[in-house]
Amino acid sequence: MKHIILFGPPGSGKGTQAELVANKFNLKHLSTGDLFRHHMKVKNSLGLKARSYIDQGLLVPDDVTTAMLEDFLPENDQPEAGIIYDGYPRTLQQAISLDELLERFSLGFVNTAFSFCVPDELLIKRLSLRGKTSGRSDDIDLGVIRKRIAEYYKKTAPLSEYYRKKAILTEINAKGNIEEIALSLELEIRRLSI
Repeated sequence: MKHIILFGPPGSGKGTQAELVANKFNLKHLSTGDLFRHHMKVKNSLGLKARSYIDQGLLVPDDVTTAMLEDFLPENDQPEAGIIYDGYPRTLQQAISLDELLERFSLGFVNTAFSFCVPDELLIKRLSLRGKTSGRSDDIDLGVIRKRIAEYYKKTAPLSEYYRKKAILTEINAKGNIEEIALSLELEIRRLSI
C-alpha cells in the first residue's frame, strides 16, 4: 500500500492537487481538513477541541489530530492502491506518529513526501480569494491568515528535514496554475515509480 504525503503552507494548493492525484492514481484522499469538519459537524469531543483551535488560526494539537487518524486508518485500507495525505502530518510528532500507526496496522510506510513551495504574498492572495467564495472562517480574516502561515513555518516546515533525512522529500514549485502544478506532481510520481 502506497502512502504519499503532501504538505505546504495554507493556500499552496495541496488539497486541490491531492484530489487530482487521488483520482489519477487510485488513492484514497485523506484530508485532515475534511476529518476536522466531519468531527466538528457531528459535534463530538474531538470536533469541539479542533474547532476551538481552528477558529483562532492555530494548528489542532497533535493528540487530537492523531486520534482522528487512528480512527480513520483501519477502516480505509482497501481497495485503493494507497493513501495520499493532505494536511497530515503537520508537525514532526505527527510524522513520527504516522510512521508508528502504519507499522501498528501493518499498512506499509511513507513512500514519498512532496513539499509545496509558494511565496507568502501569493498564499495571502489565494486564501483571501478562497475566503470570499468558500465561506471558510479561517480564510476571511487577514490576521488569521497571517497567523496560519506563521504557524506553518514554525511547526510544519521542519518536516522537510525529517523527510529529507529519509531520502523521500521532493519539493514542488506550486506558484503556477492548477494544471501546471498537477503536471509537475504527476511527472514526479511517475519518475519516482511510486
